[in-house]
Amino acid sequence: MNLRKPLDSAPTWVPATGHALRHAGVHFDAVRIGGFLGEDVAYRLMAFTDFQAGPIVREATGERNLYFLLPPRTAAEYAWPAPVRALSGNGRSEAYVGIPALHGTTWPLDWRSRPTLEDPFVEPKLLHRLVKSAVR
Repeated sequence: MNLRKPLDSAPTWVPATGHALRHAGVHFDAVRIGGFLGEDVAYRLMAFTDFQAGPIVREATGERNLYFLLPPRTAAEYAWPAPVRALSGNGRSEAYVGIPALHGTTWPLDWRSRPTLEDPFVEPKLLHRLVKSAVR
């Protein structure tokens, strides 16, 4: 039985409709993982957390990246293996992440896993461990 509560209202960084770019490092940090590896890590994370992984954004076009949203100022604490990339306010350049609305048409972005009251972010330490296991 799923006892997790959906959000009563969207976090301030989630747009009301469509999708919008948000600056990584302000409301969240992000870890970007492309293609099959991203889907594999997302599945492992969701299975480990009983499908309550925290926010994961999926792109439907291009490299089909997945963005795992972490608490602000946490992504740089880990050495992410290639081809994984940490996006935060601590980097050499600014990074933006497309964030879809919780409802309605948001193509080419959607939620692989949504934020909830109990899981507003992906757990960085767990994600790092699963990424390292997946790239071996």
